[in-house]
Amino acid sequence: MVSSVLCRCVASPPPDAATAASSSASSPASVDPCGGAVCGGPDHRLRLWSLFQTLDVNRDGGLCVNDLAVGLRRLGLHRTEGELRKIVQAGDKDLDGQLDFEEFVHYLQDHEKKLRLVFKSLDKKNDGRIDAQEIMQSLRDLGVKISEQQAEKILKSMDKNGTMSIDWNEWRDYHLLHPVENIPEIILYWKHSTIFDVGENLTVPDEFTVEERQTGMWWRHLVAGGGAGAVSRTCTAPLDRLKVLMQVHASRSNNMCIVGGFTQMIREGGAKSLWRGNGINVLKIAPESAIKFMAYEQIKRLVGSDQETLRIHERLVAGSLAGAIAQSSIYPMEVLKTRMALRKTGQYSGMLDCARKILAREGMAAFYKGYVPNMLGIIPYAGIDLAVYETLKNAWLQRYAVNSADPGVFVLLACGTMSSTCGQLASYPLALVRTRMQAQASIEGAPEVTMSSLFRQILRTEGAFGLYRGLAPNFMKVIPAVSISYVVYENLKITLGVQSR
Repeated sequence: MVSSVLCRCVASPPPDAATAASSSASSPASVDPCGGAVCGGPDHRLRLWSLFQTLDVNRDGGLCVNDLAVGLRRLGLHRTEGELRKIVQAGDKDLDGQLDFEEFVHYLQDHEKKLRLVFKSLDKKNDGRIDAQEIMQSLRDLGVKISEQQAEKILKSMDKNGTMSIDWNEWRDYHLLHPVENIPEIILYWKHSTIFDVGENLTVPDEFTVEERQTGMWWRHLVAGGGAGAVSRTCTAPLDRLKVLMQVHASRSNNMCIVGGFTQMIREGGAKSLWRGNGINVLKIAPESAIKFMAYEQIKRLVGSDQETLRIHERLVAGSLAGAIAQSSIYPMEVLKTRMALRKTGQYSGMLDCARKILAREGMAAFYKGYVPNMLGIIPYAGIDLAVYETLKNAWLQRYAVNSADPGVFVLLACGTMSSTCGQLASYPLALVRTRMQAQASIEGAPEVTMSSLFRQILRTEGAFGLYRGLAPNFMKVIPAVSISYVVYENLKITLGVQSR
């Protein structure tokens, strides 16, 4: 019933009725063996209407989740309630909880376009068929490793003629009334860098699906991510300022603890002083994210192939270079953030006053103190974060992804937290040296320090533990930062009209 609705004779999307009618009238046999009856001809809507009536089990003129469950079961197609709910939500334009005939037709047409994009992305050989090796390669490009047996199992579920490869018709028939879109869905559900903000924007940028790029949803994702980062950084700003103070001032002789640090800040400047440096930290999100995304897209064209998504090592190279370009562009803001966080009450009247005084007293070079360790820190942070996240994602997809690539909130938060924590741990000594170099330049009469000399000084006077001063408050803010940014991101997506995942 389902396959008879769709054209079996052409590999291109069905033309409109007028085109099909004129085409069939002129050369029905050579151009369109089905005579237009299936692929958009006069009887096409009749066939869709027949399928609609078969699925409309209660004959009320609308398809609800229950209708689809019973109707598809009668046709031998078994779908979960969650999958059927996705179908209804995707096509329900008037939000009445069911699909009328027009909505049903539009859903099938839109869904078929999406499926065609997926089919093309999987068909690496461009021969109009997909085999096990192509499925393995496509998933491997995304960092998801499956065995040949697993790929063949996927094929067998769709292969009707036993050739161990599937053409467009077999692919479309299997997925038409199935919401899962495989490769793009992995990209869609497993966004990482856009969603989570732990105060350091050094992660490799996320990929976006073809549909997200064509519909302009990508910039809405970035705006939602920027807003989520602003709220998340503001909520965890006291812990971030404490981290900076401990990185600069804590030592063996001045063993600053978390409670003592908060007490000292409140005693010196009141509760409001806990948020010193947060304004510039939030302000730099927009330019940094925009520059990083644009640079990433340009670098992708240089390091990647013609494929829509990059391989893992290509993503790491492109992401690291994009991060370096973005950090170089906004690095003076990083220095301002450190100086504002360390300032005493009344020292500066605001960000602009701070920038003017630094420029007047220390010169332009002061805005690039600590630049080298900051750049070096991008590679271990981005590399470890990406490797851990892809490993956890791959493990979950292999073990638990049966009908959907959607990991759920808890798994996504857990993977994001663990990968960010590992990335920060790997690059933390470089971050500490960067912060001290930014701070020491402001001390009157302080000797000029280099990255290597500062490393040696810390190891000599404080030992290896000295390279991890402030690590406790830094880790304390990861879980709340990830959780807050995720919740705000999801709500901003709804506000901006991004389709719900």
